[in-house]
Amino acid sequence: MLNIVTRLARLMAILGGLVLTALVVLTCVSVLGRGLNTLGHSDLMEGLAPGLAAWLIGTGVGPVTGDYELVEAGIAFAVFAFLPICQLAAAHATVDVFTNLLPGRTNRWLTAFWEVVLALVIVVIGWRLYLGFVEKIDNGQTTFLLQFPIWWAYGASFAASVVAGLVGVYCGVARVLEVATGRAWLPGSGGAEH
Repeated sequence: MLNIVTRLARLMAILGGLVLTALVVLTCVSVLGRGLNTLGHSDLMEGLAPGLAAWLIGTGVGPVTGDYELVEAGIAFAVFAFLPICQLAAAHATVDVFTNLLPGRTNRWLTAFWEVVLALVIVVIGWRLYLGFVEKIDNGQTTFLLQFPIWWAYGASFAASVVAGLVGVYCGVARVLEVATGRAWLPGSGGAEH
């Protein structure tokens, strides 16, 4: 079972990474276009090289239309796509200033408790995303500039949250079993190492 969950978490991380990479490229292209457009319209460029300024403006270079809409939708998916691998590796940020002083068994109980809480939070967020997804389909709401249906972003985020929820529940159950049996079910102790 751990192999299936691990593969699923890695697949989601790869998908999230691809989407995030595409968003970085989109943002860079948009910023470059916006900068060149600003340069073409600047008084300095129009004064020193009016032909170049006119050529820049004439190319139609500028920001990517709807870049904010695409980044907003893509980032939401990427966040949920990375949650499963973070949950499985117990790689979420932790503050362990005081818990380092506690006995090992107490720390394992705390880890199990927070794994279960996080799984519940992810499931609740997924449920709310589903309700939003259905609502956006029903009302036909679209983005302002690109006019793509908002339910697309909700659907992608919901699908990723389902995987995150499944992995989260698996991890929560596994951590509770680790405490109950004393046997390691998941790799890693979690948290950042300093």
